[in-house]
Amino acid sequence: MASDRSGLDELRRLGARSIPVVSRGDKFVFAQMIGKVVEFLKLDEATGPALSPAALIDKEDMILSAAIRFIGQTPDDLLANKLPNRDRSYRVLGHHVFRIAEAFLDSMEEGRELTYEMLTTPPPEALQSFEAISAYGEEVRRRMLAWCAANRDGDWQRTVPTYYGPTPLHDVFERTVWHSGQHVRQWMMILDMAGIAPRQPLAMADFAGLPLPEQVWDG
Repeated sequence: MASDRSGLDELRRLGARSIPVVSRGDKFVFAQMIGKVVEFLKLDEATGPALSPAALIDKEDMILSAAIRFIGQTPDDLLANKLPNRDRSYRVLGHHVFRIAEAFLDSMEEGRELTYEMLTTPPPEALQSFEAISAYGEEVRRRMLAWCAANRDGDWQRTVPTYYGPTPLHDVFERTVWHSGQHVRQWMMILDMAGIAPRQPLAMADFAGLPLPEQVWDG
């Protein structure tokens, strides 16, 4: 607990609003994008998305579709259950899976910075069942597909503003896709812990090319 407090104090001193961060002295960089860490540490390493925008678009549809399936088959008596090692309920996580994509779309369509607060917006009161969360997810998925269709041949190297700094659109979209994908991996384990077989489960091969963490849950 003492180390946790000292870590929080250090984040406040630096002025960081979220984790993970990498710091050297009084300078830091948000570690959401490995390319920024490599640049910050002056490492001689190649970085950037392994998948093309078109391939990422296909992955995003796969991931959002899977989230809709898995969340929709979850019993409502699990809504208030908490995640392992996190003070986050299944209801909040279910909304967050889709809010990641929705925040990206809001940022792109409104031409404003993608902020940490946009990603962590709590679920509205109306979402009180997993069926309602899945329906919300389907709306986000359809909106994402429309945006992707309109932007498939756009400039994916243009820089867009984010809370972790100006970043190429290609990189921001990759993070959007794998972030949702990591939570979909978690949801399959949620169903497994409840003794429920996920419908059309995803395998690690389905996530190939995405920079996912090795672990499904935080340590």
